[in-house]
Amino acid sequence: MAQASLDLDELENHLFECADIIRNTVDKTDYKDYILPMVFYKSLSDTYADQREQMVEEFGDEEIAEDPDLYDFPIPDGYQWEEFINQNKNVDKFLNDAFEAIEKENPEKLSGVFRADYVGADALDDNVLLELGNHLDTYNLSSERVPPDMLGEAYMDLVKHFASEEGREGGEFFTPPFIVEMMVRLLAPFEEGDDFHDPTAGSAGMLVEAARHFKEEQEKDPETLTLTGQELNPDIAAIAKMNLFIHDYNGDVEREDSLRSPQFTRNGDLQKFDYVLANFPFSANWPKDELQDDPYNRFDWADKLPRADRGDYAFIMHMEEQLNDQGQAAIVVPHGVLFRKHESRYREPMIEEDIVEAVIGLPENLFQNNSIPSAILVLNEDKPEEREDEVLFLHAADEDFYREESNQNILTPDGIDHIVGNFNEWKTEERVSRRVPRDEIRENDYNLNIALYVDTTEPEEDIDVEVELEKLRDLQSERSEIESRMDEHMEVLGYE
Repeated sequence: MAQASLDLDELENHLFECADIIRNTVDKTDYKDYILPMVFYKSLSDTYADQREQMVEEFGDEEIAEDPDLYDFPIPDGYQWEEFINQNKNVDKFLNDAFEAIEKENPEKLSGVFRADYVGADALDDNVLLELGNHLDTYNLSSERVPPDMLGEAYMDLVKHFASEEGREGGEFFTPPFIVEMMVRLLAPFEEGDDFHDPTAGSAGMLVEAARHFKEEQEKDPETLTLTGQELNPDIAAIAKMNLFIHDYNGDVEREDSLRSPQFTRNGDLQKFDYVLANFPFSANWPKDELQDDPYNRFDWADKLPRADRGDYAFIMHMEEQLNDQGQAAIVVPHGVLFRKHESRYREPMIEEDIVEAVIGLPENLFQNNSIPSAILVLNEDKPEEREDEVLFLHAADEDFYREESNQNILTPDGIDHIVGNFNEWKTEERVSRRVPRDEIRENDYNLNIALYVDTTEPEEDIDVEVELEKLRDLQSERSEIESRMDEHMEVLGYE
C-alpha cells in the first residue's frame, strides 16, 4: 500500500475520482450506494490494521492482539482490505461476503450499515471493482493517520457531490450545507451533554454540523453530545450511520418511518431531546388512518388530523412532542404551512402555547429537489422572558441574502450572518425583520405569512414639489431657446 501525506483537497479529489471509475457502469443515482460503503470499508480496515500493529508491539504477542475486544471495529480474518485487492475473480461476491462478515463481527455498531449488493450490479465486474479498490488503496485512511474531522469532511463533500450528480433525487437525502449551518447557528450555543435528534435524518448532515459547530466554533468536545436520527430509506440510513462513524461522533441512526414507528422511545413515551433539526419531505402522504389513536398523543393540536396527502403538520407535531421542557427546534417548512387556511387550527395552539420563536422566509430554488420558496420555523419550549408573547418574522428572500448559481441559489456567508444576527439580537429592521406581538397574530387569525408582518416594498422617494417645478421651468426655458434658434435657421434656409 502506497502511503503519502495528503491534505483535505487532495483527499476530496481522490474520493471524487471514484465516480469516474464506475461511470457508465451503474446509474449515477446509485454511485453513493457502491462508493460510500467502499470508502467506509477502507477506513475501517486500515484503522484495524494500524491498531493491530500497535497491539502486537505493545503486548509482543500476536495471539493476544487477535482479541476483538481490543478494537473499536474488529475486521474478521480473511476480509481485511489487503485480501480484497488481492482477489482475482468473483470480486463482487468477496465484497458482499466481507460486508456481511464485518457486520456480524460488530452487530451492535454496524447492523444495517452495509447494504450494497455488488453481485447484483452486473456492470461492476471484477476489473472495475479492482480498479476502484486499487485507486482507494493509494492512501491509508486509518483514523490513526487521517483525522476523523478531515475524513469526515471529505466524506460529506462526497455525499454532496453525489447529491448534485443525482439532481432532484439527491435532494431527498441531502440538505445544502449553507442551510444546515444557518439552522445550527440559530439554535447555538450548545452545552456539554446536549442531545440532538433529526427524525428525517437523510445522510445525517444536520447532526454532523451540530457536532462540528460545537467543536470548532465553541471549542468544546463533541464526544459529550449525543446525536440520533431516524430515516425511512434503508440505503440512506446506512449512509447516515457511516457518516457518524467516520466523523467519530457519538450517535445512532435507526431505519423506520418516524410517524408510523418512532424508534427512539423510553418507557412507552417518545424520547425527549434538547434540540431537533429537520428537513422533512414537503406535503408528503402520511399514515393518517393508522394514527387516529396515536399511542404517543402527538397529533392532538386540533379535533381533526392533517390531511392524509399533506403530512406537514403531522411532522411538526411529532417534532414538538420530541422536545423536552427546554427544547428547541429548527425545521425547514414549505411556505404553505404558514398560511393555508384549513391549517390555522394547528397554528393557533403553537401561538397560544407561545412555542413559535421565529419564522424566517428563504429565497426560492435553494434545494436540488424543490424550487419553491421555503421557510425556517424555530420552536422553543422555554422562550427567554424578553421574547415571550412575540414572534420574530424575518424576510431573507431578497438578493442581499443570496447569490444565483447555474442551477441553484446559495445563501451567502453575509446573508447567513444577517439572519442569525437579527435573530440573536431579536431585532426589528426595516423591510427585513420585525418583532410581532401575539395579539397581532391573533387578529390575523393565526396567519403566519411573513408579508403580513414585514413590509418588504421599496419606499417611494419623497418628492420636493418646489425643486421639481424649478426643473420643469428650466426645461421649458431650454425648449424655448431651442425653438427660437430653429426658427432662425429655417428662415435663413428659406423655409417659412
